[in-house]
Amino acid sequence: MNTGLLHVHSLLRYLIIIVAIWAIIKAASGMSGGKSYTKSDQRPGLFYLIFMDLQLVVGLLLYVMGNFGIKQIQALGMGEVMKNGVARFFVMEHTLGMLLALILVHIGYANTKKAGLSDQKKFSKSFWCFLISFIVILASIPWPFRELGRGWMPGM
Repeated sequence: MNTGLLHVHSLLRYLIIIVAIWAIIKAASGMSGGKSYTKSDQRPGLFYLIFMDLQLVVGLLLYVMGNFGIKQIQALGMGEVMKNGVARFFVMEHTLGMLLALILVHIGYANTKKAGLSDQKKFSKSFWCFLISFIVILASIPWPFRELGRGWMPGM
């Protein structure tokens, strides 16, 4: 089951990257175009939000049931986990980075639904929240070229 969850978690990362780029481009084009904010402008942010929420659920399942997370803390103790760069990355840095990104996506999407904001503010606030969340996501992924990296599709 852990391998299946890891595959889903890995596949979702690529979907999230694609949808994040779509949401950022859509918000940027609205910012520079001076146009009205419509439902079609909101849709990429909604998909970004949905995929991030789904990724959170899968990630929490891996954290609780997988080898990197609760089991690692129990086996090594928190002090040893913090001394080990790879263990610390998966137990703390990856988890906290992705939670921060998720919060930013929620803030960015929530701003698109506020009635009191001008259309330009909706585009601008969603753009910056989505862009910063995307940067945090890219920094928090265990890419294969990093010292602590995993393969492009872990478990395969």
